[in-house]
Amino acid sequence: MEEDMSREYESMEIEKWVNLEDIADHLSVSSDTVRNWIKSGKIPFYRAGKRYKFRISEVDEWLKSGKMYDENEG
Repeated sequence: MEEDMSREYESMEIEKWVNLEDIADHLSVSSDTVRNWIKSGKIPFYRAGKRYKFRISEVDEWLKSGKMYDENEG
């Protein structure tokens, strides 16, 4: 049983957290744009003290879901 858990753990991909500048680069937008999305609650993010942290997989899923803009913005 312990061996199964060890194999399962080894096969898991551990996703790195990225910072605001990294996610802006990933999305090809400015850091200010990402900050605006954070303030308006549009982009999935986490706080680590005063810093913002992101998971690229969550941000990519957010993009694919089309939730980049509010429905009221047109």
